[in-house]
Amino acid sequence: MRKVEELINEADPGWPFVQEWIEAATNKVEVLAVDPKRATDALYKTQVSTRSPMGAIIYMTGGILIDDGWIRILGSGSSKLNRSLPDWNKGKAFDNFGDAPPFLIVADDILGGFFAINSGGLGEDAGKIYYFAPDSLFFEALDLSYSDFLTFCFNNDLDSFYRGFRWQDWRTEVSKASGDQAFNFVPFLWTAEGKNIETNSRKLIPVEELYQLNLSFKEQL
Repeated sequence: MRKVEELINEADPGWPFVQEWIEAATNKVEVLAVDPKRATDALYKTQVSTRSPMGAIIYMTGGILIDDGWIRILGSGSSKLNRSLPDWNKGKAFDNFGDAPPFLIVADDILGGFFAINSGGLGEDAGKIYYFAPDSLFFEALDLSYSDFLTFCFNNDLDSFYRGFRWQDWRTEVSKASGDQAFNFVPFLWTAEGKNIETNSRKLIPVEELYQLNLSFKEQL
């Protein structure tokens, strides 16, 4: 594994580009404060350069919240999003830091959906983002690079992407949730009975619990 000093690119950092995208964003974007110690640890564990947008976000932010926390882009962790990108992926995408993962989870949403960058384990389009959809329990190809995914979060019509899954007054409820929680819906979103978001009951649970629950359902089905 490379030393942190080798991963920090001061000559051509990616953060200024990400900042420009954030400043031009049409969706609500909140950059979470970074803890330098956590950032250094997360960058080392991920082994990506700060020249890349992913490395820049890990090293320069505690994470990024989109639309009051509807989407949570993983960074190095903060009080509002107490998960770093590498620590969240350990035990999911890889067993040990430094392993070559088949994919890497880079963000998730309040519904229990997960955005992962493909490293060969999800399809032949390495480097592209997939979405683990809670209404199908399948990884769906989005044909977006990581940079494309950021601009998607910052500028895309998310009401359209999440059509049918945003209930009345969702923003108030979501803004009160922790970045380590997600809504569990009953009936489940992947069932025929669970397609009407307005009539479903919902409860915030730890996102880790919902991730494991959805994986167990996927295996059973």
